[in-house]
Amino acid sequence: MSKVVISVEDLGKKYRLGSFGTGSLSQDLNQWWAKIRGKENALKIVDFQGPKNADNDEFWALENLNFEVNQGDILGIIGKNGAGKSTLLKILSRVTTPTLGEIKVKGRIASLLEVGTGFHPELTGRENIFLNGAIMGMTKSEIKGKLDEIIDFSGVERHIDTPVKRYSSGMYVRLAFAVAAHLEPEILIVDEVLAVGDAEFQKKCLGKMKEVSHQGRTILFVSHNMTAVKKLCSKGIVLKQGKISFEGRVGEAVETYLNLSLFEEKSEITWSYSPHAFNPVQITALRVIREDNSLSGNIYIHEDFFVEIEFLNNKEGNHLSSYFEVRKLSEGGVFSSANWSSAIANVDPFSNCAYPKGKFKSRMKIPGNYLNEGSYEISAWVLENISATAAEAKNTLTFNILDDGKMRDEYVGEWFGVVRPKLEWLTSQVGPGYY
Repeated sequence: MSKVVISVEDLGKKYRLGSFGTGSLSQDLNQWWAKIRGKENALKIVDFQGPKNADNDEFWALENLNFEVNQGDILGIIGKNGAGKSTLLKILSRVTTPTLGEIKVKGRIASLLEVGTGFHPELTGRENIFLNGAIMGMTKSEIKGKLDEIIDFSGVERHIDTPVKRYSSGMYVRLAFAVAAHLEPEILIVDEVLAVGDAEFQKKCLGKMKEVSHQGRTILFVSHNMTAVKKLCSKGIVLKQGKISFEGRVGEAVETYLNLSLFEEKSEITWSYSPHAFNPVQITALRVIREDNSLSGNIYIHEDFFVEIEFLNNKEGNHLSSYFEVRKLSEGGVFSSANWSSAIANVDPFSNCAYPKGKFKSRMKIPGNYLNEGSYEISAWVLENISATAAEAKNTLTFNILDDGKMRDEYVGEWFGVVRPKLEWLTSQVGPGYY
Protein backbone atom coordinates (compact mmCIF):
# COMPACT_ATOMS: atom_id res chain seq x y z
CA MET A 1 0.00 0.00 0.00
CA SER A 2 1.37 3.42 -1.00
CA LYS A 3 2.29 5.84 1.71
CA VAL A 4 0.53 9.22 1.59
CA VAL A 5 3.11 12.01 1.94
CA ILE A 6 0.89 15.01 1.10
CA SER A 7 -2.74 15.33 2.15
CA VAL A 8 -4.75 18.41 1.23
CA GLU A 9 -8.18 18.83 2.78
CA ASP A 10 -10.69 21.61 2.01
CA LEU A 11 -7.86 24.00 1.14
CA GLY A 12 -8.75 27.61 0.40
CA LYS A 13 -6.76 30.82 -0.03
CA LYS A 14 -8.52 34.17 0.03
CA TYR A 15 -7.03 37.54 -0.82
CA ARG A 16 -8.61 40.85 0.08
CA LEU A 17 -8.05 43.60 -2.45
CA GLY A 18 -7.42 46.98 -0.98
CA SER A 19 -6.31 45.83 2.45
CA PHE A 20 -3.07 47.23 3.77
CA GLY A 21 0.01 45.08 3.92
CA THR A 22 0.63 44.73 0.19
CA GLY A 23 4.35 44.30 0.76
CA SER A 24 5.12 47.77 -0.59
CA LEU A 25 5.03 50.95 1.51
CA SER A 26 4.30 53.08 -1.56
CA GLN A 27 1.31 50.90 -2.52
CA ASP A 28 -0.03 51.03 1.04
CA LEU A 29 0.25 54.82 1.07
CA ASN A 30 -1.47 55.07 -2.32
CA GLN A 31 -4.30 52.87 -1.06
CA TRP A 32 -4.67 54.96 2.10
CA TRP A 33 -4.67 58.22 0.14
CA ALA A 34 -7.27 56.89 -2.32
CA LYS A 35 -9.44 55.70 0.57
CA ILE A 36 -9.54 59.02 2.44
CA ARG A 37 -10.34 60.84 -0.82
CA GLY A 38 -13.18 58.44 -1.55
CA LYS A 39 -11.48 57.24 -4.73
CA GLU A 40 -11.55 53.69 -6.09
CA ASN A 41 -8.60 51.53 -5.11
CA ALA A 42 -6.36 50.86 -8.09
CA LEU A 43 -5.55 47.36 -6.83
CA LYS A 44 -9.13 46.31 -7.47
CA ILE A 45 -8.26 45.83 -11.13
CA VAL A 46 -7.32 42.17 -11.20
CA ASP A 47 -7.46 39.79 -14.17
CA PHE A 48 -9.17 36.96 -12.32
CA GLN A 49 -12.42 35.24 -13.09
CA GLY A 50 -12.83 33.26 -9.89
CA PRO A 51 -15.37 33.59 -7.06
CA LYS A 52 -15.53 37.08 -5.58
CA ASN A 53 -17.23 38.94 -2.80
CA ALA A 54 -17.94 42.33 -4.28
CA ASP A 55 -18.83 43.92 -0.96
CA ASN A 56 -15.50 43.16 0.66
CA ASP A 57 -13.31 43.19 -2.47
CA GLU A 58 -12.32 39.59 -1.81
CA PHE A 59 -11.48 36.76 -4.16
CA TRP A 60 -10.49 33.15 -3.70
CA ALA A 61 -7.26 32.17 -5.41
CA LEU A 62 -7.92 28.57 -4.29
CA GLU A 63 -11.20 27.08 -3.13
CA ASN A 64 -12.11 23.69 -1.68
CA LEU A 65 -9.10 21.69 -2.87
CA ASN A 66 -8.90 18.03 -1.81
CA PHE A 67 -6.27 15.57 -3.00
CA GLU A 68 -3.52 13.19 -1.84
CA VAL A 69 -0.04 12.50 -3.16
CA ASN A 70 1.66 9.18 -2.50
CA GLN A 71 5.35 8.54 -1.95
CA GLY A 72 7.18 8.24 -5.28
CA ASP A 73 4.44 9.96 -7.29
CA ILE A 74 5.32 12.52 -9.95
CA LEU A 75 2.29 14.79 -10.00
CA GLY A 76 1.81 17.33 -12.78
CA ILE A 77 -0.14 20.45 -11.79
CA ILE A 78 -1.39 22.27 -14.87
CA GLY A 79 -3.78 25.09 -15.68
CA LYS A 80 -3.98 28.44 -17.41
CA ASN A 81 -2.30 31.54 -16.00
CA GLY A 82 -4.20 32.67 -12.91
CA ALA A 83 -5.60 29.20 -12.18
CA GLY A 84 -3.90 29.06 -8.76
CA LYS A 85 -0.90 26.81 -9.46
CA SER A 86 1.77 29.04 -7.94
CA THR A 87 -0.44 29.87 -4.94
CA LEU A 88 -0.86 26.14 -4.25
CA LEU A 89 2.88 25.51 -4.47
CA LYS A 90 3.64 28.43 -2.16
CA ILE A 91 1.23 27.05 0.44
CA LEU A 92 2.76 23.57 0.15
CA SER A 93 6.23 25.10 0.47
CA ARG A 94 5.08 27.10 3.54
CA VAL A 95 5.87 30.39 1.84
CA THR A 96 2.32 31.51 2.58
CA THR A 97 -0.48 30.18 4.75
CA PRO A 98 -3.93 28.96 3.70
CA THR A 99 -7.10 30.78 4.69
CA LEU A 100 -9.06 27.56 5.14
CA GLY A 101 -8.33 23.87 5.26
CA GLU A 102 -5.43 21.70 6.28
CA ILE A 103 -2.26 20.37 4.67
CA LYS A 104 -0.34 17.40 6.07
CA VAL A 105 3.17 16.84 4.76
CA LYS A 106 5.53 14.02 5.71
CA GLY A 107 9.16 14.74 4.87
CA ARG A 108 11.49 17.54 3.91
CA ILE A 109 10.47 19.78 1.01
CA ALA A 110 12.83 21.41 -1.49
CA SER A 111 11.16 24.06 -3.66
CA LEU A 112 12.18 25.69 -6.89
CA LEU A 113 9.38 28.21 -7.34
CA GLU A 114 10.84 31.12 -9.26
CA VAL A 115 14.17 32.59 -10.28
CA GLY A 116 15.70 34.23 -7.24
CA THR A 117 13.96 32.18 -4.55
CA GLY A 118 16.15 30.64 -1.86
CA PHE A 119 19.50 32.23 -2.72
CA HIS A 120 21.15 35.20 -1.05
CA PRO A 121 22.36 37.51 -3.84
CA GLU A 122 25.48 38.66 -1.98
CA LEU A 123 26.71 35.11 -1.32
CA THR A 124 28.63 33.03 -3.83
CA GLY A 125 27.20 29.96 -5.48
CA ARG A 126 29.24 27.72 -3.15
CA GLU A 127 28.07 29.59 -0.05
CA ASN A 128 24.45 29.37 -1.17
CA ILE A 129 24.75 25.60 -1.52
CA PHE A 130 25.80 25.36 2.14
CA LEU A 131 23.11 27.86 3.17
CA ASN A 132 20.34 25.87 1.46
CA GLY A 133 21.63 22.61 2.88
CA ALA A 134 21.65 24.04 6.39
CA ILE A 135 18.09 25.33 5.97
CA MET A 136 17.04 21.79 5.04
CA GLY A 137 18.65 20.42 8.20
CA MET A 138 21.71 18.80 6.64
CA THR A 139 25.07 18.75 8.37
CA LYS A 140 28.16 20.38 6.90
CA SER A 141 29.72 17.00 6.15
CA GLU A 142 26.57 15.84 4.34
CA ILE A 143 26.60 18.93 2.17
CA LYS A 144 30.32 18.50 1.42
CA GLY A 145 29.61 14.97 0.27
CA LYS A 146 27.19 16.32 -2.35
CA LEU A 147 29.09 19.49 -3.27
CA ASP A 148 31.08 18.23 -6.25
CA GLU A 149 28.04 16.47 -7.71
CA ILE A 150 25.94 19.64 -7.41
CA ILE A 151 28.58 21.86 -9.01
CA ASP A 152 29.17 19.40 -11.86
CA PHE A 153 25.44 19.05 -12.60
CA SER A 154 24.87 22.82 -12.59
CA GLY A 155 27.59 23.50 -15.14
CA VAL A 156 28.65 26.74 -13.41
CA GLU A 157 32.04 25.51 -12.14
CA ARG A 158 33.90 28.59 -13.36
CA HIS A 159 31.55 30.91 -11.48
CA ILE A 160 30.85 28.91 -8.34
CA ASP A 161 32.79 31.42 -6.19
CA THR A 162 31.11 34.45 -7.78
CA PRO A 163 28.20 36.18 -5.98
CA VAL A 164 24.98 34.87 -7.50
CA LYS A 165 23.69 38.42 -8.08
CA ARG A 166 26.01 38.43 -11.10
CA TYR A 167 24.55 35.19 -12.52
CA SER A 168 22.31 35.16 -15.57
CA SER A 169 18.82 33.76 -15.06
CA GLY A 170 19.90 30.55 -16.78
CA MET A 171 22.92 30.09 -14.49
CA TYR A 172 20.75 30.87 -11.49
CA VAL A 173 18.20 28.20 -12.38
CA ARG A 174 20.90 25.63 -13.17
CA LEU A 175 22.43 25.99 -9.73
CA ALA A 176 19.10 26.26 -7.94
CA PHE A 177 17.80 23.05 -9.52
CA ALA A 178 21.05 21.22 -8.85
CA VAL A 179 20.86 22.18 -5.17
CA ALA A 180 17.17 21.28 -4.84
CA ALA A 181 17.55 17.90 -6.53
CA HIS A 182 20.78 16.73 -4.88
CA LEU A 183 20.20 17.62 -1.24
CA GLU A 184 17.90 14.58 -0.91
CA PRO A 185 14.51 16.08 -0.04
CA GLU A 186 11.63 13.67 0.37
CA ILE A 187 9.46 16.05 -1.68
CA LEU A 188 10.68 18.15 -4.62
CA ILE A 189 8.50 21.01 -5.89
CA VAL A 190 9.43 22.46 -9.28
CA ASP A 191 7.60 25.39 -10.88
CA GLU A 192 7.85 26.69 -14.46
CA VAL A 193 11.41 27.95 -13.91
CA LEU A 194 12.88 25.14 -16.03
CA ALA A 195 11.64 27.08 -19.06
CA VAL A 196 14.56 29.45 -18.46
CA GLY A 197 17.12 26.70 -19.10
CA ASP A 198 18.30 25.59 -22.52
CA ALA A 199 17.26 22.32 -24.18
CA GLU A 200 20.30 20.37 -22.94
CA PHE A 201 19.71 21.41 -19.34
CA GLN A 202 15.98 20.69 -19.55
CA LYS A 203 16.82 17.15 -20.63
CA LYS A 204 19.23 16.78 -17.69
CA CYS A 205 16.59 18.05 -15.28
CA LEU A 206 13.93 15.65 -16.51
CA GLY A 207 16.38 12.77 -16.25
CA LYS A 208 17.31 13.78 -12.72
CA MET A 209 13.66 14.07 -11.67
CA LYS A 210 12.97 10.57 -12.98
CA GLU A 211 15.96 9.31 -11.04
CA VAL A 212 14.75 11.06 -7.88
CA SER A 213 11.29 9.48 -8.22
CA HIS A 214 12.79 6.02 -8.66
CA GLN A 215 14.48 6.53 -5.30
CA GLY A 216 11.02 6.78 -3.73
CA ARG A 217 10.89 10.56 -3.47
CA THR A 218 7.88 12.63 -4.53
CA ILE A 219 7.81 15.39 -7.16
CA LEU A 220 5.24 18.10 -7.83
CA PHE A 221 5.85 19.55 -11.28
CA VAL A 222 4.22 22.67 -12.78
CA SER A 223 4.75 23.46 -16.44
CA HIS A 224 2.97 24.75 -19.54
CA ASN A 225 5.02 22.31 -21.63
CA MET A 226 2.60 19.44 -22.08
CA THR A 227 5.25 17.19 -23.63
CA ALA A 228 7.38 17.48 -20.50
CA VAL A 229 4.36 16.86 -18.26
CA LYS A 230 3.32 13.74 -20.20
CA LYS A 231 6.84 12.30 -20.30
CA LEU A 232 7.65 12.92 -16.65
CA CYS A 233 4.40 12.61 -14.71
CA SER A 234 2.14 9.67 -14.03
CA LYS A 235 -0.75 11.67 -12.56
CA GLY A 236 -2.13 15.13 -13.17
CA ILE A 237 -4.30 17.78 -11.57
CA VAL A 238 -5.92 20.48 -13.70
CA LEU A 239 -6.75 23.73 -11.92
CA LYS A 240 -9.37 26.12 -13.25
CA GLN A 241 -10.16 29.37 -11.45
CA GLY A 242 -8.81 28.05 -8.17
CA LYS A 243 -10.66 24.72 -8.23
CA ILE A 244 -9.70 21.22 -9.31
CA SER A 245 -11.21 20.65 -12.75
CA PHE A 246 -9.72 17.17 -13.19
CA GLU A 247 -7.60 14.69 -11.23
CA GLY A 248 -6.36 11.42 -12.68
CA ARG A 249 -4.01 9.94 -15.27
CA VAL A 250 -1.66 12.45 -16.83
CA GLY A 251 -2.80 11.81 -20.43
CA GLU A 252 -6.40 12.59 -19.54
CA ALA A 253 -5.28 15.61 -17.52
CA VAL A 254 -3.43 17.06 -20.51
CA GLU A 255 -6.45 16.51 -22.75
CA THR A 256 -8.67 18.27 -20.21
CA TYR A 257 -6.25 21.19 -20.02
CA LEU A 258 -6.11 21.61 -23.80
CA ASN A 259 -9.88 21.48 -24.01
CA LEU A 260 -10.02 24.43 -21.60
CA SER A 261 -8.33 26.44 -24.39
CA LEU A 262 -4.67 26.73 -23.69
CA PHE A 263 -4.62 30.15 -25.30
CA GLU A 264 -7.36 32.55 -26.22
CA GLU A 265 -8.23 31.52 -29.76
CA LYS A 266 -10.75 32.78 -32.29
CA SER A 267 -11.55 29.89 -34.62
CA GLU A 268 -14.36 31.81 -36.33
CA ILE A 269 -15.11 35.46 -36.91
CA THR A 270 -18.18 36.67 -38.78
CA TRP A 271 -19.30 40.06 -40.04
CA SER A 272 -22.81 41.18 -40.88
CA TYR A 273 -23.58 41.87 -44.50
CA SER A 274 -24.18 45.54 -45.17
CA PRO A 275 -26.10 46.25 -48.41
CA HIS A 276 -25.15 49.92 -48.12
CA ALA A 277 -21.41 49.30 -47.84
CA PHE A 278 -19.32 51.18 -50.37
CA ASN A 279 -17.07 48.23 -51.27
CA PRO A 280 -18.51 45.80 -53.82
CA VAL A 281 -16.65 42.94 -52.07
CA GLN A 282 -17.32 42.19 -48.39
CA ILE A 283 -15.64 39.56 -46.20
CA THR A 284 -18.34 37.87 -44.10
CA ALA A 285 -16.38 35.17 -42.23
CA LEU A 286 -12.98 33.68 -41.42
CA ARG A 287 -12.64 30.19 -39.95
CA VAL A 288 -10.14 27.57 -38.82
CA ILE A 289 -11.56 24.15 -39.71
CA ARG A 290 -10.31 20.68 -38.86
CA GLU A 291 -10.48 17.78 -41.33
CA ASP A 292 -13.78 16.60 -39.85
CA ASN A 293 -15.22 20.07 -40.69
CA SER A 294 -15.46 21.08 -37.03
CA LEU A 295 -14.36 24.53 -35.92
CA SER A 296 -11.33 24.56 -33.60
CA GLY A 297 -8.58 26.98 -32.74
CA ASN A 298 -6.47 24.25 -31.10
CA ILE A 299 -4.81 21.97 -33.66
CA TYR A 300 -2.44 19.12 -32.90
CA ILE A 301 0.81 19.41 -34.78
CA HIS A 302 0.28 16.25 -36.87
CA GLU A 303 -3.21 17.28 -38.09
CA ASP A 304 -4.07 18.75 -41.47
CA PHE A 305 -6.44 21.71 -41.21
CA PHE A 306 -7.96 24.51 -43.27
CA VAL A 307 -8.23 28.28 -43.12
CA GLU A 308 -11.39 29.49 -44.82
CA ILE A 309 -12.52 32.90 -46.01
CA GLU A 310 -16.14 33.63 -46.93
CA PHE A 311 -16.99 36.74 -48.92
CA LEU A 312 -19.69 38.42 -51.01
CA ASN A 313 -19.07 39.73 -54.50
CA ASN A 314 -21.65 42.33 -55.54
CA LYS A 315 -20.12 43.33 -58.87
CA GLU A 316 -20.31 41.12 -61.92
CA GLY A 317 -16.95 40.35 -63.51
CA ASN A 318 -14.67 41.28 -60.62
CA HIS A 319 -11.30 39.60 -61.25
CA LEU A 320 -10.72 38.31 -57.71
CA SER A 321 -8.36 36.11 -55.70
CA SER A 322 -8.01 35.17 -52.03
CA TYR A 323 -4.84 35.80 -50.05
CA PHE A 324 -3.72 34.88 -46.49
CA GLU A 325 -0.78 35.93 -44.32
CA VAL A 326 0.14 33.77 -41.32
CA ARG A 327 2.17 35.20 -38.43
CA LYS A 328 3.43 33.63 -35.24
CA LEU A 329 2.35 35.79 -32.32
CA SER A 330 5.18 38.03 -31.05
CA GLU A 331 7.63 36.57 -33.61
CA GLY A 332 6.53 37.84 -36.99
CA GLY A 333 5.69 36.50 -40.44
CA VAL A 334 5.65 32.79 -41.27
CA PHE A 335 4.26 32.56 -44.79
CA SER A 336 1.69 33.93 -47.22
CA SER A 337 -0.41 32.13 -49.78
CA ALA A 338 -2.89 33.01 -52.53
CA ASN A 339 -5.09 31.09 -54.92
CA TRP A 340 -3.81 32.88 -58.03
CA SER A 341 -0.89 30.49 -58.58
CA SER A 342 -0.91 28.62 -61.91
CA ALA A 343 0.12 25.51 -59.96
CA ILE A 344 -3.34 25.32 -58.36
CA ALA A 345 -5.37 26.63 -61.27
CA ASN A 346 -6.44 23.10 -62.20
CA VAL A 347 -7.63 22.49 -58.63
CA ASP A 348 -9.39 25.77 -57.81
CA PRO A 349 -11.91 26.77 -60.51
CA PHE A 350 -11.94 30.35 -59.20
CA SER A 351 -8.19 30.87 -59.28
CA ASN A 352 -7.58 34.45 -60.46
CA CYS A 353 -10.61 34.71 -62.68
CA ALA A 354 -13.71 36.83 -63.24
CA TYR A 355 -16.29 36.22 -60.49
CA PRO A 356 -20.07 36.40 -60.94
CA LYS A 357 -22.21 38.02 -58.25
CA GLY A 358 -22.72 35.82 -55.19
CA LYS A 359 -21.27 34.40 -51.98
CA PHE A 360 -17.99 32.45 -52.11
CA LYS A 361 -15.82 30.36 -49.82
CA SER A 362 -12.13 29.85 -50.37
CA ARG A 363 -10.08 27.34 -48.33
CA MET A 364 -6.35 27.03 -47.83
CA LYS A 365 -5.04 23.69 -46.53
CA ILE A 366 -2.15 23.68 -44.03
CA PRO A 367 -0.62 20.20 -43.79
CA GLY A 368 0.20 18.48 -40.52
CA ASN A 369 3.80 18.41 -39.29
CA TYR A 370 4.45 21.76 -40.91
CA LEU A 371 4.03 24.58 -38.40
CA ASN A 372 5.93 24.59 -35.12
CA GLU A 373 4.03 24.62 -31.85
CA GLY A 374 2.78 28.03 -30.73
CA SER A 375 0.09 30.64 -31.31
CA TYR A 376 -0.60 32.14 -34.73
CA GLU A 377 -2.74 34.87 -36.25
CA ILE A 378 -4.09 35.20 -39.76
CA SER A 379 -4.83 38.21 -41.91
CA ALA A 380 -6.97 37.82 -45.01
CA TRP A 381 -7.55 39.77 -48.20
CA VAL A 382 -9.70 39.52 -51.27
CA LEU A 383 -7.63 41.05 -54.05
CA GLU A 384 -8.71 42.47 -57.38
CA ASN A 385 -6.37 41.89 -60.32
CA ILE A 386 -3.88 40.33 -57.89
CA SER A 387 -2.55 43.63 -56.49
CA ALA A 388 -5.49 45.87 -55.51
CA THR A 389 -7.29 45.32 -52.19
CA ALA A 390 -11.00 44.65 -52.61
CA ALA A 391 -11.58 43.70 -48.94
CA GLU A 392 -9.36 42.93 -45.96
CA ALA A 393 -9.45 41.58 -42.40
CA LYS A 394 -6.12 42.10 -40.64
CA ASN A 395 -4.80 40.27 -37.55
CA THR A 396 -8.16 38.78 -36.66
CA LEU A 397 -8.20 34.97 -36.73
CA THR A 398 -5.99 33.18 -34.18
CA PHE A 399 -5.19 29.52 -33.63
CA ASN A 400 -2.75 27.33 -31.68
CA ILE A 401 -0.56 24.47 -32.82
CA LEU A 402 -0.26 21.98 -29.96
CA ASP A 403 2.68 19.59 -29.70
CA ASP A 404 1.56 15.95 -29.54
CA GLY A 405 5.05 14.73 -28.58
CA LYS A 406 5.21 12.16 -31.40
CA MET A 407 8.37 13.64 -32.92
CA ARG A 408 10.24 13.88 -29.62
CA ASP A 409 12.13 11.55 -27.34
CA GLU A 410 13.55 13.15 -24.20
CA TYR A 411 13.88 16.61 -25.75
CA VAL A 412 11.27 19.08 -24.50
CA GLY A 413 12.76 22.40 -25.55
CA GLU A 414 11.35 24.58 -28.29
CA TRP A 415 12.20 23.43 -31.80
CA PHE A 416 14.10 25.98 -33.86
CA GLY A 417 12.16 28.00 -36.39
CA VAL A 418 8.54 28.69 -37.17
CA VAL A 419 8.09 25.61 -39.33
CA ARG A 420 8.80 22.05 -38.22
CA PRO A 421 8.28 19.76 -41.20
CA LYS A 422 8.41 15.99 -40.90
CA LEU A 423 10.89 15.27 -43.67
CA GLU A 424 12.15 11.94 -44.98
CA TRP A 425 15.59 10.79 -43.85
CA LEU A 426 17.70 7.81 -44.91
CA THR A 427 20.88 6.61 -43.23
CA SER A 428 23.01 3.83 -44.68
CA GLN A 429 26.37 2.30 -43.86
CA VAL A 430 28.89 2.93 -46.60
CA GLY A 431 32.00 1.26 -45.20
CA PRO A 432 33.52 -0.90 -42.46
CA GLY A 433 34.00 0.30 -38.90
CA TYR A 434 37.78 0.74 -39.24
CA TYR A 435 40.22 2.54 -41.50
